[in-house]
Amino acid sequence: MVEQGYDVIGVTLKLYDYTELDFEPPDGGCCTIELINDARSVCARLNVPHYVIDLRDSFRKNVIDDFIESYSRGTTPNPCINCNRFIKWGEMLAMAEKLDCQYVATGHHARIERSGSDIRLLKGVDSEKDQSYALWGIRKEALAQTLLPVGEYTKTKIREMARKRGFPNAERPDSQEICFVPAGNYADAVRRKRGWDDDSLLPGPIFDMSGKQIGEHKGYAYYTIGQRKGFGVSAGVPLYVTRINTADKSITVGTKEHLYKRRFCVTDLNLLADKGLIPDKVTIKVRYRHLGSRGQVDFNGDSAVISFDEPERAITPGQSAVIYDDGRVLGGGIIERVLE
Repeated sequence: MVEQGYDVIGVTLKLYDYTELDFEPPDGGCCTIELINDARSVCARLNVPHYVIDLRDSFRKNVIDDFIESYSRGTTPNPCINCNRFIKWGEMLAMAEKLDCQYVATGHHARIERSGSDIRLLKGVDSEKDQSYALWGIRKEALAQTLLPVGEYTKTKIREMARKRGFPNAERPDSQEICFVPAGNYADAVRRKRGWDDDSLLPGPIFDMSGKQIGEHKGYAYYTIGQRKGFGVSAGVPLYVTRINTADKSITVGTKEHLYKRRFCVTDLNLLADKGLIPDKVTIKVRYRHLGSRGQVDFNGDSAVISFDEPERAITPGQSAVIYDDGRVLGGGIIERVLE
């Protein structure tokens, strides 16, 4: 942005304290002193001001608490969605206004295309690092104030550019885990917030697809749809979690074939294109690493029913369904329940 002639202010977000979370941060984790110092060093090299903004209260309310609530009610959330929606394109836009800045620029691997008043969110050039899936929650009007310069390059090229400019974080590892959860232990995040007596951490029955109890699990917060291991049941064939039922604290398991479904409900819709311009056939991604499958969307207010042309594996309540037309993000929503 500096080399393109923009008047830049560097900002690092302080979202939480690892001392409060009681675990060591991962190599790529954010909010550590080392990472903040790296950002400050980069800004010093570029001769731009650098600020650290304390957003811990907002992050706790909008991201961590929602994450824990979701697991407690048996769904599998993606906290990056809320972080982008409420923090990076919520709090940060408000901060940009206070600092008299016209745009917010982030390092997400995605692109924005402008043609007159039409603003489109597109996949990043680097398909392996594309982060457009996690950006569907940005409000359409906020895209007008957004710049995504990194999305025009591969990650390899970005590191090369950083090395060439002497940035100390050129070789910093990518973040692979949820930043506020120790080593992917989601149930422990629930335990730290709610204690061991939360319903999601209490033992419950394991049922097969016929409704017969075949075992007991240690708490449904430890499981997600499609999970194969961790419930200690031997059946001669691989078994997978196919359903989590909070009413009786049970999980249901079945074979791989039982994971494939076609139709599901989506709520909390956010569209980045007018409904009338959305094609009859689109591509829908239901996980970050999902390549996407063809289907159609039937809208009903701020919700919709999505139907895949062919059954898709492990459609999971709480995750995001993101609608694409080729490389353009048309919108998305939260998977509420699977229909068939």
